[in-house]
Amino acid sequence: MLFDPFPEYKPRDFVFKIASTPQELQGYWDLRRDVFCEEQGVFVEHDRDEVDAHAIPLICATLVAGMVDEVVGTVRIDERQPRLWYGSRLCVHKAHRRLTEMSPGVSVRNHQPVHRGFGALGAGLIYKAVSTANAIGCDRFLANVQEQNARFFQRLHWLKLEERVLHGRVHAHMEAELGHYPPAELVA
Repeated sequence: MLFDPFPEYKPRDFVFKIASTPQELQGYWDLRRDVFCEEQGVFVEHDRDEVDAHAIPLICATLVAGMVDEVVGTVRIDERQPRLWYGSRLCVHKAHRRLTEMSPGVSVRNHQPVHRGFGALGAGLIYKAVSTANAIGCDRFLANVQEQNARFFQRLHWLKLEERVLHGRVHAHMEAELGHYPPAELVA
């Protein structure tokens, strides 16, 4: 009918990149606070720590007319020893955790595989994190993953090494199989 409501707009175009502008960095911090403090209650006021001083912030952002609009996913990577990298603070905005459609240009623009459905943006962020570290120089890439997400990482070619308790929650200490993550193009 003429007066039926329009379906809610869902972005279909995304970019995975190093956060480089003040707006991207603000979106990076805001989303981390929203997920780890407000939604999960892991931290109280913020989730920032000493790693942030030297970590590389990566984002997934929606694109509108080819321009970054809203940060909807984050992860940080840091080198803790020569050629030993870690990924941490992976999160995706609640409204973007289950994608049913994604623009075909996402894979081409980002030079990486595109996943669909539950965890698509998280998988993209993981790929961007490991392939970026691999481009800089990485022999091992590790992460401490909340236990409920360990199977998801295993499907993305990660090995579970052991369990640890961090911030009062069980985490799987995991390692990426680097052969599945070729070096990324290093552009901001």
